[in-house]
Amino acid sequence: MLQIKDLHASVEEKDILKGINLEVKPGEVHAIMGPNGSGKSTFASVVAGKEEFEMTKGDVLLNGEDISELDPEERAHKGVFLSFQYPVEIPGVTVTNFIKTAINETRKAKGLEDMPASEMLKKIKEKAELLEIDRKFLSRSLNEGFSGGEKKRNEIFQMAMMEPKLAILDETDSGLDIDALKIVANGVNKLKSDDNAVIVITHYQRLLDYIVPDYVHVLMNGKIVKSGTKELAYELEEKGYDWIKEELV
Repeated sequence: MLQIKDLHASVEEKDILKGINLEVKPGEVHAIMGPNGSGKSTFASVVAGKEEFEMTKGDVLLNGEDISELDPEERAHKGVFLSFQYPVEIPGVTVTNFIKTAINETRKAKGLEDMPASEMLKKIKEKAELLEIDRKFLSRSLNEGFSGGEKKRNEIFQMAMMEPKLAILDETDSGLDIDALKIVANGVNKLKSDDNAVIVITHYQRLLDYIVPDYVHVLMNGKIVKSGTKELAYELEEKGYDWIKEELV
């Protein structure tokens, strides 16, 4: 699904990622953890193609295709989805209209006609019910006046509608109370399949109680320095990151 080989990246000529290697196979969930400033969000942004981050070395392959030269929109059309740590507000554009446009743009990129209105409405209803989203919510302006939990739930709804091959969730648990966290995690779990993969970027082990990862990776100083199973996340919660720093010395 996703192959990252010796990935280096910088922001404003400052090196952030310093040689990341990672392989994510279909059906897998990978969690990336690490202290502040370790490069977690930069990693997510580089894979998604955000232009302010310069990839200076390495390869990013999606299903065997090099996507490192593609812009974010093209990567999205290939099946890459990034949930933002701080989603943007778009006044005057409803959640429903936004998602209709996004789906039809992706279809257009694949040479398909717009999704028929009846099919679109049926899909919206199904996914809204799956994520326990009130239909009134869908007629609100995108993220305008939304609570943190509503913004995150909306992003998972977008993910449900877009059905990406690779979903990258950048600190989806940030600012969520336990009820919102459970609903978001439940949505992610229901959307998992043998044909897609998920990368969860988080500071906290608590999210991984609900979205159980196949692998946990620790990112420090721009490199993956340790990998393991979900048990590694519990160890990090208990001991912090200092013990890993000591191992590296």
